[in-house]
Amino acid sequence: IALNKLESASEMLKAIAHPMRISIVSMLNDDKKLSVTQIHETLNIEQAVASHHLSILKNKGVLLSERSGKNCYYSLKHQRLSQIIECIDKCQQ
Repeated sequence: IALNKLESASEMLKAIAHPMRISIVSMLNDDKKLSVTQIHETLNIEQAVASHHLSILKNKGVLLSERSGKNCYYSLKHQRLSQIIECIDKCQQ
């Protein structure tokens, strides 16, 4: 595997490696698109905190964002990323 692909994969994994960001990735499985409001309300965190984590995930290539009116909707850039969370979850059983 090319070094740049490994570095990119490493950056994505580092971005996901936070309890709140794991929760966000889990919420966005199955091709879901959620707004910042839906995410912060579901996770019971401040909107600013949700926005912070979402921007990290977006900047590292984990999420895509799409603006619709006043809302910004987030989705997984690669649906297979949610399988990483599922795999880790299965490993802990």
